[in-house]
Amino acid sequence: MANRLRQVADHLQANASKMSDTVSAERWEAVPLAPPDSIFKLTASYKADTHPNKVNLGVGAYRDDNNKPWVLPVVKKATEILLNDPSVDHEYLPITGLPEYTAAAARLVFGKDSAVIQEERVTSVQTISGTGANHLGALFLSKFYRWNEKRVYLSDPTWVNHHAIFPQVGIPVSTYPYYDPQTIGLAFPALIEALKSAPARSVFLLHACAHNPTGVDPTREQWGAIADVMLEKGHFAFFDSAYQGFASGDLENDAWAVREFVRRNVPLLVCQSFAKNAGLYGERVGALHIVAPSKEAATRIKSQLSVLARAEISNPPAHGARLVSLILNSEELFAEWKRDIKTMAGRIIDMRKELHRLLTEELKTPGNWDHIVNQIGMFSFTGIGPAQSQALVEKAHIYLTSNGRISMAGLNSHNIRYFASQLDKAVRGEL
Repeated sequence: MANRLRQVADHLQANASKMSDTVSAERWEAVPLAPPDSIFKLTASYKADTHPNKVNLGVGAYRDDNNKPWVLPVVKKATEILLNDPSVDHEYLPITGLPEYTAAAARLVFGKDSAVIQEERVTSVQTISGTGANHLGALFLSKFYRWNEKRVYLSDPTWVNHHAIFPQVGIPVSTYPYYDPQTIGLAFPALIEALKSAPARSVFLLHACAHNPTGVDPTREQWGAIADVMLEKGHFAFFDSAYQGFASGDLENDAWAVREFVRRNVPLLVCQSFAKNAGLYGERVGALHIVAPSKEAATRIKSQLSVLARAEISNPPAHGARLVSLILNSEELFAEWKRDIKTMAGRIIDMRKELHRLLTEELKTPGNWDHIVNQIGMFSFTGIGPAQSQALVEKAHIYLTSNGRISMAGLNSHNIRYFASQLDKAVRGEL
């Protein structure tokens, strides 16, 4: 018996030796190192800098005049209400989200009296902020949109994550002209030509307001012309709405483009985020809204979105959605939120005005700086080049992206004069 056991053991050892020559367990040795995210890398460099006058103009998050994160007073109030509500538990939300939240979020972007709301033609699903809405919207289109050519058109430039989200779900990306560096404004004729020359039924991603990263928005007349071509060509509008209210301080004004496209029956969806306008960056509160041609179609769309969401996140997080739901569904809290939004938007507008004044009146900086006050929202394209941007980072300890984009929220009454003086030196080649 002992001899037989030794024979079996020797046989297994011999086979194992043979297999080791051809089969090995995965050690992940071939996985390449991915480059760091440019914005988060910039923030890390800023935090490591010990210079007393350092300025962070890279991050896309609101700061108050003392350069501190600002928890909206209305959010504090809503949080207190939730903490003292004995009915609040930690059970799962429905797969498609908190119903009272998604319904209120849809009313916010489309308007409570919108025909698509009244006719129940909007399918709304809670998402992991605006990023999750972009992803879920892209995934839905990838599976169900009847493409002539499977491709999404992104503005040049756009939020960098757009370039990552669509290829991840099998949708190639192309760009359409948007920013004109000569005018530091909208490349409108080229944009219209791109819409006209794209294959029929193409998908165009549009920023609903406060274009990221340029701060350049079409006028209402230009939006109308864009809608004309979208209808003529049968294009689909993939709206990214991350800044409603935050752009101008007026929720209704910032929703105008989306509502105009809905009024004119342009096929569309909307990706919505409450990160910026409610200061809920870390709570990841978003929604995807798809406008359907009928109530019955909306029901079918929601059934498929539910399947997609279930496979990825199962159920969305509850806390942030409950906060926003309280704010949107209470007249008192909603009114307070609108005041908070005006506070944030107003401070950024004031910074634009002051920077423009410093550059044009005090420093007499070469060039035309009207774009600083003509652009809107959190970001501004300054018009400076990569070399000047690099000089500001390396010599002035002012952290901004290489394309000259700055976050206006990073400016305040304590650092704006320093920034303006260093920008003036960079423009003059004296930094």
